[in-house]
Amino acid sequence: MRAVFLDYQSMKPEELDFERLAQVTSEFVTHDVTSPDQVIERIQGFDVVVLNKVKFERSHFEASPSLKLILVSATGTDNVDKAAASDHGVVVCNVAAYGTPSVSQHTLLLMLMVATQVERYRDDVRQGRWSESPMFCLMDYPILDLSGRTLGLIGYGELGRQVGHLAEAFGMRVLVMGRPGVSYEDGTQRVDFNTLLEQSDFVSLHGLLNADTQKMMNRDAFARMKPGSFFINTARGGLVDEVALVEALESGHLGGAGLDVLTIEPPAPDSPLLACSHPNLVITPHSAWASRESRQRIVDIMQANLEAFIEGAPINRVA
Repeated sequence: MRAVFLDYQSMKPEELDFERLAQVTSEFVTHDVTSPDQVIERIQGFDVVVLNKVKFERSHFEASPSLKLILVSATGTDNVDKAAASDHGVVVCNVAAYGTPSVSQHTLLLMLMVATQVERYRDDVRQGRWSESPMFCLMDYPILDLSGRTLGLIGYGELGRQVGHLAEAFGMRVLVMGRPGVSYEDGTQRVDFNTLLEQSDFVSLHGLLNADTQKMMNRDAFARMKPGSFFINTARGGLVDEVALVEALESGHLGGAGLDVLTIEPPAPDSPLLACSHPNLVITPHSAWASRESRQRIVDIMQANLEAFIEGAPINRVA
C-alpha cells in the first residue's frame, strides 16, 4: 500500500512518532502543504491518501483510479466528497475521540475567559493600569461565577459529555439538545433547540457540520438566547452565521463569545469577527485539538484504521 500525506505539517510531525504508521505501508510520502491545483498530481499512483483539511473533490477521485482509502486525520470529514468516494469504491475513515481531553479543557478555558474577562484584566496589568490604581485591585469589567449557571450543549458525543462533566464540577446545570423524533438510550433528559437557547447562560457547540447543521446558529437562534448570555464554539465555524454573531455581540444582546473555529481558516484580515468591536470576544486559532498527546492519538488511530482496512474490516468508516 503506497500512501501520501498531503498536508503533513498540519500535524506538527517533528513532535510525533509516525514510524509505526509508515511501516504499515510500502511507501509513505509526505508533503508539508498541498494547494488545490497540486492535489491531482500528488495523488497519482497512490493507494492511500492521508489528509487533514485538504479538500478532496469528485474530480480527484476521477483522476486517481488506484485510490482505495482516504485517512482523514480529524473527526470532521466535510472536506471530502463522500458521495464521490462511494461512487468510486473508496473507503473514507476518520479519527474519533482523539482530542477529548484537549478540546474539553479548551472549551472550559473559553467559558472561564469570557466569564472572568481575564484577557482585558491581563492587558490592563501589562499597560500599567493596576500600578496606577489607587485601590489594591481592578474591578472594571464584570466577573461572574460559573457555579449556578446553565450550560446548553448542542452535540452530546464523547466530547460533549466530557464538557458536561467538567461543567458540573464547576457547579453548573447542564442541558442537552435532542433532535425531534430521535430516541436516546443514554438516560439523559433532552430539550429541544429553542428551549436550550432560551434557558442557557452558556451555549456550547459540539456537533458535526453538514447540510442540516450549517449556520444553525443564525440571527433567530442568537435572538432566542438569554440577554447577556455567552456563546462558545470549538466544533466547526460553518455551524455559525458569523455576521449574525457579530450583530448579537455588538448590539449588546450577548455578553461575550469564545471561539476556536471560524468558517474560513485562516481568516481573511477583513473577517467580520476579527473586526468585531466587542471587548469580550475571545478567538483562539483552532488550537483546541492540538496538544501533543491528542495529535499522537490521531497518528495511532490512523495506523489502526489502515491495518484494519488491509485486513478487510475498516474501522471508523464514514463512507
